[in-house]
Amino acid sequence: MIGIVDYNMGNLASVINAFKKVGADATLESDPSKLSQYDKLILPGVGAFGDAMEHLQENGMDEAVKAFARSGKPLLGICLGMQLLFESSEEFGNHEGLGLIPGKVVAFDESKFDHPLKVPHMGWNELFTQGSGFGVQSSELFEELANEFYLYFVHSYHAVCDDQYAIGKTFYGYEFVSAVQNENVYGIQPHPEKSHENGLKIIENFIRL
Repeated sequence: MIGIVDYNMGNLASVINAFKKVGADATLESDPSKLSQYDKLILPGVGAFGDAMEHLQENGMDEAVKAFARSGKPLLGICLGMQLLFESSEEFGNHEGLGLIPGKVVAFDESKFDHPLKVPHMGWNELFTQGSGFGVQSSELFEELANEFYLYFVHSYHAVCDDQYAIGKTFYGYEFVSAVQNENVYGIQPHPEKSHENGLKIIENFIRL
């Protein structure tokens, strides 16, 4: 059973449809007491970090997600859902995250860009995995995919963490971490549900974990 955390902060229909496209059913779950019944969990997210954490905390969903992660079962955060896995974010102030992956979320530093680029980072860009020369770790999440492939991004903030947790990086003005893993906890900054064949392959790989 695959659960999708429903906390009023995600583009849930497109995530559900992506699972249907690969022949899997995923269930929306808004009751934190029921998360433990699922075999795998998706934490989606669209919007601001602080608002998302407030929604998760309103009914104890934050603690339920952390308990699920401690159970050893696979958890995947998508876009803002990935950012929530970290210890903190500087988006509109300083906010505490779920703390499932050591690191923080910061704004794009446009002073580091070698030429002007638009923020948010929006559109198709490459994700570089192990073997691409970006010094990231291998992961089952990217099995049967090339060392570098395109996915769809929409974000103004990005994660900063040690390379031991990085399973994917992307270049936009400078190199940043775009996919992470800490044992059974996975996160991906781009939207696999909007990324056609490459994104569906990531979803299939997650289902097989």
